[in-house]
Amino acid sequence: LSDIAEINPRRPIKKGEVTPFIDMAALPIHSRDVDGNIPSREYKAGGSKFRNGDTLVARITPCLENGKTAFVNCLPDNTVAHGSTEFIVLAPRSKHDAVFVYYLARSGAFRDYAIARMEGTSGRQRVPNSAVASYKFPCPPTDQRVGIGKLLSSLDDRITLLRETNKTLEDIAQAIFKSWFVDFDPVRAKMEGRQPEGMDGETAELFPGSFEESELGVIPSGWNVVTIQGVCDTISNGSTPSRSKEEYWNFGTIPWVKTGELADGFLISSAEQITEKALVETSVKLLPENSILMAIYAAPTVGRLGVLTQPATFNQACTGLVAKKHVGTWFLFWTLFFARGWFNSRANGAAQQNISKKIVENFELVLPSSQALSAFGEVSSRLHEKIRANTETISTLSSLRDTLLPRLISGQLRLPEAQEITEAVLS
Repeated sequence: LSDIAEINPRRPIKKGEVTPFIDMAALPIHSRDVDGNIPSREYKAGGSKFRNGDTLVARITPCLENGKTAFVNCLPDNTVAHGSTEFIVLAPRSKHDAVFVYYLARSGAFRDYAIARMEGTSGRQRVPNSAVASYKFPCPPTDQRVGIGKLLSSLDDRITLLRETNKTLEDIAQAIFKSWFVDFDPVRAKMEGRQPEGMDGETAELFPGSFEESELGVIPSGWNVVTIQGVCDTISNGSTPSRSKEEYWNFGTIPWVKTGELADGFLISSAEQITEKALVETSVKLLPENSILMAIYAAPTVGRLGVLTQPATFNQACTGLVAKKHVGTWFLFWTLFFARGWFNSRANGAAQQNISKKIVENFELVLPSSQALSAFGEVSSRLHEKIRANTETISTLSSLRDTLLPRLISGQLRLPEAQEITEAVLS
């Protein structure tokens, strides 16, 4: 690797200078680009230094194992930024290799190599810079390296576009829920003699025109205060089948989900699967498609959500919820989403803060009329069906990207063949 990339190159930043700063939380796991807006911070000394075209690789456990890797393309021109001391910076020796170096660093072979060479005490292991520099691989000619980078970037560009589309659709669904069921905008509009904004007359008729007192304060007249338990058919905690029993894990086909895989949206796949034997012989729970998983362990993760796209099991750091049919998955999902701060405020524990299943069950909410619930269900279902279709496409493109990479590097697949496969998928 050191033949085509410099490891942790010297970058000039004066002490006290204010430059963009990237921390570990901003490094993505499943995407190419740095997450969110980049803040600026005074440089005090130490840490990593990088610029556009560099690749950042997490070198510490568990971030390395999780695949935290990013291509830096978010900085102003000619800017040197700084970041976590736990980054390894890979700077291409030629600008033509910048994208190729990134995809090489996110490959499974590179990650396995780096993990096998980690040093240090348990929980704080790191891969040495020298080990990364010594990584060996079959290096294609320059023109092929450029072609591989462009091809895989075309897949990531489409993935980025689909994620941005999904974010827009999610924002719309969230805004509708907040307007209808948090701020009660339609009720307030009717009280003032106005037509509710963005709503036809038929839908407006589903909302009352007054408020009444309740234990949660004023709520729309005729609506009720209930608990999460009252709107669910099932609420259950997960568990982990014994790792020492190979028959519980080998050749498993039943998804088993961990909290780190929850990302406030559809859960298309899980990293691990268990067997039918584990399902029968252990306390692990199987929930149906469209169930909600909620993280209850390790604040601030508490409250993170995922919606199952197929039946799945889950670990003990999650609570699984199945909404009653008339309530609907997405009303429950957004209710839990807006209650995240409340749940986190009740997390307790010394080493890792958590909440109990009982706290989830007893959370109180305002339950609208069945007609208003039905109207929201129709609107949100249309939005989330589009989100799910996009998410499934993202999963397909991500799998293709990660499958093509090792075959192209090893020479098992020629670039023109890979381009034909990619064009067929993107068309």
